[in-house]
Amino acid sequence: HVQLVESGGGSVQAGGSLRLSCAFSGYTYSGHCMGWFRQAPGKEREGVARIDGGGRTTYADSVKGRFTISKDNAKNTLYLQMNSLKPEDTAMYYCAAASISSWSSLYFGCRGQGTQVTVS
Repeated sequence: HVQLVESGGGSVQAGGSLRLSCAFSGYTYSGHCMGWFRQAPGKEREGVARIDGGGRTTYADSVKGRFTISKDNAKNTLYLQMNSLKPEDTAMYYCAAASISSWSSLYFGCRGQGTQVTVS
């Protein structure tokens, strides 16, 4: 049973920081791409950050320099450190895993239930 469980969302003022975590189980993801995408009401899904099996990271232009993705295979946990948060970062954030390193693969791969981030 594949499971991805996000945590760490919440409400924060602009300029603040949050750290999202995604605990994954039920599958060996060490060689796969894992990442985060977000969706705000009335807006399309947006890939935020991903990390492939070789550790290469890719970020959306809108978060470069502010967000950092990392993965601890020993703890089966994916992280997203978000600094200098802006109101436009407000969205539901989803952790996802896929066999191909691309945004579309993550959108349609295994994903968690999401964690809400609100920046005011």
